[in-house]
Amino acid sequence: MTTRSYTSRTEFAQYSFNPLVVVAVPFVLILLQALLPLRLPRLLILDLPLIAVIFFSVSRRSPIFGTIFGCVIGLTQDALTGQYLGIHGIADTLVGYAASSIGLQVDVENILTRLLMSFGFLLLESGVIFAIERYLLRLPVDRLRWVHELIRAGVNTAIAIPLFLFLDRFKERD
Repeated sequence: MTTRSYTSRTEFAQYSFNPLVVVAVPFVLILLQALLPLRLPRLLILDLPLIAVIFFSVSRRSPIFGTIFGCVIGLTQDALTGQYLGIHGIADTLVGYAASSIGLQVDVENILTRLLMSFGFLLLESGVIFAIERYLLRLPVDRLRWVHELIRAGVNTAIAIPLFLFLDRFKERD
């Protein structure tokens, strides 16, 4: 007779991190996001804080944590990069919630899953920012530049995967 485990996914593989890691890593990525494009304007394509939101939200597998973490990181990014306050706050909040919710259902340790999730969430953020700029702020944004956004998502995903592998070293099982 087979035995079944009644352990939920949240109890099975939820990770925590040293609070210093949770604060330092996003802070460094936000600073890099704010400072790198000043020297190299081509690096405006990067969205390093969103990579941190995706990683920590998926690893914690808590929609509440993902939502709050995405909000804090997004608002901090807006404050330091000169964006309208709240654009990345809203977008990163949605991504944080979605990432942690999907993390409950999907094996997020698989590299292919991480690749697809990162790419998809980067496109989701682009769509949300476009909608906010066009419909809420009424900025003169005619259409979303899909080719640019696909390239942006690809570049950020290429950075996210090695960064995820590096950050895996700091995981602590709950």
